Amino acid sequence: MVSATTSTPDAAKRIRVVIWILLAVVVVGGAAWYAVLTSNRPSQDTPVAAGSEQLVRADSHRLTTPAVEKAQLVEFLDFECEACRSIHPFVEELRQEFGDRITFVNRYFPLSSHPNSGHAALAVEAAAQQGKFEEMSARMFETQDQWHGRAESQAPLFRTFAGELGLDLAAFDAAVADDKTKERIRADITDGTALGVTGTPTFFLNGERLTLSTKQEFRQKLADAVK
Repeated sequence: MVSATTSTPDAAKRIRVVIWILLAVVVVGGAAWYAVLTSNRPSQDTPVAAGSEQLVRADSHRLTTPAVEKAQLVEFLDFECEACRSIHPFVEELRQEFGDRITFVNRYFPLSSHPNSGHAALAVEAAAQQGKFEEMSARMFETQDQWHGRAESQAPLFRTFAGELGLDLAAFDAAVADDKTKERIRADITDGTALGVTGTPTFFLNGERLTLSTKQEFRQKLADAVK
């Protein structure tokens, strides 16, 4: 009979192998899931004609609805993107300041480098179907430090957010599993790619892609647009 002491090194080796296999499954599984989500995303090498209809669709999430619209600000964002979280409070300031004249629009653009950005977008879109787009979006940015960069799926955590927001969880689960919800996100990715979006956040003001260096410059661009 082999003793426990003599078998310990082999057992430890087997455990390490199992752990590496499990980690590989998690990473590959996440990559495969993202590939499914972005299966309709055109190749960056494939030229796509970009038109104004690709900036804002009928079902795009409008955060403001001015009685008289003087401009549109469209943001392509990723809820796992640290830069998106960093600029979010300032964009909220701008929305309070200019929301009566500018239509603020959010569109999804989860990046493949962020393992849970697709899950986050799905959770936000599922919440949007119950009228909680802004609340779930805010929750994602508020809690980003808890789940950002984790290899394992954070979908269960996002489901707890849905419960905390008082959503119907059965309806939420059905929406997350529904191919139509995934297609809704794919459509944003397709439009963003056609418009030349490669990173987040990316802003378009009246169809012009903004290149910004300071918050003051950002505010001035909006101020000029509503004159």
